[in-house]
Amino acid sequence: MENKVLAVVNGREITERDLSVAISAFPRERQQFFMSEQGRKQLLDEIVSFELIYNEAVDNNLSEYKDYLAQVEMMKKELLTQAAIRKLLDEIKITDEQAKEYYEANKHMFSNKESVSAKHILVDSEEKAKEVKVEIEKGKEFEAAAAEYSSCPSKAQGGSLGYFTRGQMVPEFEDAAFIQEIGVVGEPVKTQFGYHLIKVEDKKEASIKPFEEVSSSIVNNLVQQEQSRKYAEHTAELRKKYNVLVNI
Repeated sequence: MENKVLAVVNGREITERDLSVAISAFPRERQQFFMSEQGRKQLLDEIVSFELIYNEAVDNNLSEYKDYLAQVEMMKKELLTQAAIRKLLDEIKITDEQAKEYYEANKHMFSNKESVSAKHILVDSEEKAKEVKVEIEKGKEFEAAAAEYSSCPSKAQGGSLGYFTRGQMVPEFEDAAFIQEIGVVGEPVKTQFGYHLIKVEDKKEASIKPFEEVSSSIVNNLVQQEQSRKYAEHTAELRKKYNVLVNI
């Protein structure tokens, strides 16, 4: 792509690439505006204005002002400190072997809990629940019955609640769902919300996630742990090397 010159201010060219870099500095939701013709013109005008002010500052020797020099020193200190920290921490690497060792020693941390996928129909009385159950036994689709009778918002999805583990539902509902057979519409279950007809769609036994599924998160966690350890050790050594006086 041609790097077209869009403006020239006191001999300095402002190019298409300069405009693109300026646009990329804005939040994503604002970038769309600055990609429009109106937005590009507005931003280019702002860049030109900044360039004019910069030239005036140079002509007025503002680079020699104490306030400016103090701010430059602060920025240099911050940038140099950040560079030193990056250099210190970028040296840390975690191998596949280290990640696997951690996985084997901490498998309990990577478990999938026992879960159930179920649909339900919620009504306000046991009598109504039994009537609906009879309709289903006579051939009415569970999903159609949920859409027609259920007072739960899940009726829009045929009563589907998706997968859930123990502790996510009220105890009475949960106990029934976890012992109920797959594909069977159980007897009405009373909870604080009313009466439920539950149909279990699937069950998943508790299991351990395979290493391949969690390896990247293990590596990231180990890197963070090692970085924290190394940073603490390094700063502790520096406290021995340089004088430190804390008054609070």
